[in-house]
Amino acid sequence: MKTREKFGSRLGFILVSAGCAIGLGNVYKFPYICGQYGGAAFILIYLVFLAILGLPVLVCEFTIGRAAQCSMAGAFEKLEPRGSKWHRLKWISILGCYLLLMSYTTITGWMLYYAWQTATGRLSGLDTAGVSQAFGDMTASPGTMGLWMVITILIAFAVCSIGLQKGIERITKVMMTCLLLLILVLAVNSLTLDGAEAGVRFYLIPDFELAMSYGLGNVIYAAMSQAFFTLSIGIGAMEIFGSYLNREHGLFNEGKNIVLLDTFVALMAGLITLPACFAFGIEPTSGFSLLFITLPNIFNQMAGGKIWGTLFFIFMFFAALSTVIAVFENLLAYYIDGFGWSRKKAGVVNLILIVVLSIPAILGFNLLSGIQPLGAGSGILDLEDFLVTNNLLPLGSLVFVLFCTRKNGWGWKKFYEEANAGSKMKKLPEAFRLYMSWVLPAIILLVYFKGYYDYFSPKGTALLVGWMIFAILLVTAILLIAFRTKGTQTTSPSKKY
Repeated sequence: MKTREKFGSRLGFILVSAGCAIGLGNVYKFPYICGQYGGAAFILIYLVFLAILGLPVLVCEFTIGRAAQCSMAGAFEKLEPRGSKWHRLKWISILGCYLLLMSYTTITGWMLYYAWQTATGRLSGLDTAGVSQAFGDMTASPGTMGLWMVITILIAFAVCSIGLQKGIERITKVMMTCLLLLILVLAVNSLTLDGAEAGVRFYLIPDFELAMSYGLGNVIYAAMSQAFFTLSIGIGAMEIFGSYLNREHGLFNEGKNIVLLDTFVALMAGLITLPACFAFGIEPTSGFSLLFITLPNIFNQMAGGKIWGTLFFIFMFFAALSTVIAVFENLLAYYIDGFGWSRKKAGVVNLILIVVLSIPAILGFNLLSGIQPLGAGSGILDLEDFLVTNNLLPLGSLVFVLFCTRKNGWGWKKFYEEANAGSKMKKLPEAFRLYMSWVLPAIILLVYFKGYYDYFSPKGTALLVGWMIFAILLVTAILLIAFRTKGTQTTSPSKKY
């Protein structure tokens, strides 16, 4: 039997997993939402929910992977009791990885394209209208976006095809080291700009009055939601790295290190963007307008802006590419584990598949712009992102938690033993079982349904009701498996998948 690949070092595991967690949301969403909801007051609430919401789900993924020693292609089959149906839910992970790459490869290509545009001076000297037009020209050109999307996928394929230690681990170590150095350099530059102090105050000084003006419930939900989605948990992207890990270290401690690194990048990203916005009197925004319109405008006004802009988009490209590589590896492992394919064959097939599947998101900005699946102004990329972010991430997380705690799933005892294997730290109190079995699933469902309401309620009652029915049906299907299927507690590691 072929020996399963393992990480060459603990640092490699942490950096690769953190690379998967660190993504675009850390940079273009966290700083803005933090400042909007009271700065450091929001950060404190966010950190609490990161510990009690994001970390437990992350540990569930790692633990299932390490115990099963395979991808989500067969993890549930290996660990579930005989006669249960948990394996049917593995498609949340597989579908989620494909859908994520269908949109994420396009956006990652944008980052690389903008790094090149900035480095060659094509954005230099443009006013606000010119910068906006440059972004519009890019999205109007399927050829331009398609080219940079394919380059992104080829890079990810090249890294993954080399193997775990020599490819993914070694290259991600270099990439993450560069990312951390870049973020420090960029933050220092922003903090030294004239007028940057106002941005720092907006970002880091607690403003409880501002937070309360939005309502305590809205602030708590915003912190809860951001803490949940920042770690890329729910589609098995982290589970695969658990399967490459040995049993020398407890997974709660490893998960904590990854959460801290992800949080560090998010906090530092705010020190790049917000002080620069305030220094040049530009209103901080969220989303793509921040990345591709607001910040290029700032770099055009900044001394040495061409250099700083290029470094920023290289940093953004590394942040996005690390996620693409991690998710791409998850798909390769599905075919390697499930069908016995070679890494090269799995890579070539998925390279072609992902290129083809990524085309609709690109065409949604131009040739297929008339398709608005989520209401006026939406596009195909918005639908793909919505299906992953608002559906498969929370529902997948719910499945992982229930599987690890339900008696007819893997069960708390086996999960607890595997999670703590190799740990020299004090074990979690048994009372944590009650929290993970009932309170945590309830919080996940709250995030899920509240996210639907916030997304669709401004768009009209018909859309809200229609999509809410869709959401209820998905949750019902999962809960029927989690609470009604029965099976003996003897697992069947010899199951084929």
